Amino acid sequence: MNKKPIILIGGGGHCKSMIEVIESAGKFQIKGIVDVAEKVGESILGYPIIGTDGEISSYVDGEMNFHITVGQINNASLRIKLHQKVKAAGGLLPVVSASTSMISKHATVEEGTAVMHQVVINAGVGVGACSILNTGCLVEHDAQVGDFTHVSTKSVLNGNVTVGDRCFVGSGAILSNGVIIPSDTLIAAGSTVYKSLKLPGTYIGFPLRKIK
Repeated sequence: MNKKPIILIGGGGHCKSMIEVIESAGKFQIKGIVDVAEKVGESILGYPIIGTDGEISSYVDGEMNFHITVGQINNASLRIKLHQKVKAAGGLLPVVSASTSMISKHATVEEGTAVMHQVVINAGVGVGACSILNTGCLVEHDAQVGDFTHVSTKSVLNGNVTVGDRCFVGSGAILSNGVIIPSDTLIAAGSTVYKSLKLPGTYIGFPLRKIK
């Protein structure tokens, strides 16, 4: 199988996880990583840091793919900025999924989204652009996930859940059937959400309470 070339943007811990995801699926060949200038010339898991995000346009050739490997918890602004840079340069932003993930043929996942190991995306689901579905999370039937949203490890979005744009759902959080999470909301790890939330903010616990 001919592997498509891809450049990763961001060289932190999430980058390491995504390298493993990409290697597992065998669809892309990593050509290098872009990061801050002082790291150029270093390598991550054997892949060189070849430049900075200011040079993204120089790598665009009509065939080059890009994937944003900057993580996201409190704020999606950097991922949004990098996404805009790639789009403005005309780069391609494919969905990147692990070999062990399961994406229903009746689901829709938009450009630039990461679907990591053992993720299940069931029928009728819609996932927006440049989101992260992290290891072992479950997105059940007809749930909707917005753009630039991170659904973290082992979290559960039950049927008909709606999570807005630029959200973070922490590890092990459970969202009950049909709840609505507004954009720009952070749900802390281990929290349980039984009722829809009316206002954005930071929520934690069981019972759930707003702390910010």
